[in-house]
Amino acid sequence: MDISLIHTPKDARMPKLHQIIERHWQRPNPFLSFLLKPLSKLFAKIAAKRRDDFVSGRLKSEKLPVPVVVVGNIHAGGTGKTPIVAALVSGLQEKGIKVGIISRGYGRKSKAVHVLNAASRAEDAGDEPLLLFRKTGAPTAVGSSRAEAGRALLAAHPDIGLIVADDGLQHYALRRDVEIAVFPAADTGRSDLDLLPNGNLREPLSRLDSVDAVVVSGGQADASFAPSENMFHSRIETGQIYRLNQPSELLDTGRLKNQTVAAVAGIAKPERFFDSLRNMGITLNQTVALPDHADIAAADLPNADAVIITEKDAVKFSAGLNLNHVWVLPVCAIIEPDLAEFVLGRLEYAPKVV
Repeated sequence: MDISLIHTPKDARMPKLHQIIERHWQRPNPFLSFLLKPLSKLFAKIAAKRRDDFVSGRLKSEKLPVPVVVVGNIHAGGTGKTPIVAALVSGLQEKGIKVGIISRGYGRKSKAVHVLNAASRAEDAGDEPLLLFRKTGAPTAVGSSRAEAGRALLAAHPDIGLIVADDGLQHYALRRDVEIAVFPAADTGRSDLDLLPNGNLREPLSRLDSVDAVVVSGGQADASFAPSENMFHSRIETGQIYRLNQPSELLDTGRLKNQTVAAVAGIAKPERFFDSLRNMGITLNQTVALPDHADIAAADLPNADAVIITEKDAVKFSAGLNLNHVWVLPVCAIIEPDLAEFVLGRLEYAPKVV
C-alpha cells in the first residue's frame, strides 16, 4: 500500500493559506484571481521600477573583477535550477575554467557572508549552495549581498576566473556579463501565468526577451515558446542510489522487494522525485512531501526498512548519525546544446584558466 503524506516537522509548518495559493498558481481559481489580481498589478509596477532604476543608473550596481554569469528564473522557485547550475559549473570546469559560485543561501541561520569549507553545514550555507559546493567542488560563498559574497570568495580564492551566481536574476545590485533564465517546460504553453501573488512569477514573461539564453527544464517546450534566439533544453538523469553514511556503497534495488520503502523529499516538486523512484521499479510504501528547504532531522524520517531521500535533503544530515537505512538518489542535468560553450563564447574576454 502506498501512503502519501504532506508532512511538516514542528519547525517547518506551512500555513494552510500558502498551500491554497500554491494550488491556485497551478490551477487558477476565479475567485482568488479576482482578489489577488490588483496586488499582482501593483507588484508588477514595483518590480519594473526597481529594475529600471538599476538599468538607468539611478541605483548603483557593483561590477566584480571577473565575469559573472547569472543563472536564475522569473518563477518563485520550482524550476529545477539547481541541477542546471551544477551542470553548467561542471561543464566550465571541464573546459579548464576555475569557477566560483555565489548564492544568497536561502534558509540558513545567519545573514553574514560565509565562504564554504569542508565543515560547512546547511544552517551555515543553505541546502542548495552546500549541495552545489559538495557536488562540483567549486569554491562557494553565500550572502544576502551577492557582490559582498563575490568579493569574499575572490579574496579567499584569487585564482577564480569566472563566477556563477545561483538564483541572482533579480539581484540587480550585482552586474552580470551573461544572464541565463531557467523556465519549466510545463509552463511554456500556459496563458494564465501571472506575477505574485496571483501567480508565481517574480517578473513578467517579457523579461525573458532581454536575457542571453533560456533553458527549458523538465520536458519539451510548447512549440510556440521561443522567447530567446538562444534556447537550451535540459533533462534530468538519475544516478545510482547510494547509502547516506557510506556514499561508495550502492543500493541493489532488487533487495527492496521484501522490504518496506519510504521516500522523503523537501523540494518544490516532490512528486518528480517519487515518480523517478517508481520509474526505477521501486515500490514505495510511503511518500513524505516536505516544504521546500524544510529542516529535516532523523526524528522526522518515517519508520521503514529503507528510506530514500534527495541529495538536497541529504546535506542536512550530520556525519556520524546512525542512519544506515537511509539512501540517497543523485541526479544530474543534461543540457543541450552545450551551455558552457555558449557562455564562454558570449563573454567579451577569456577568463583565467587553471
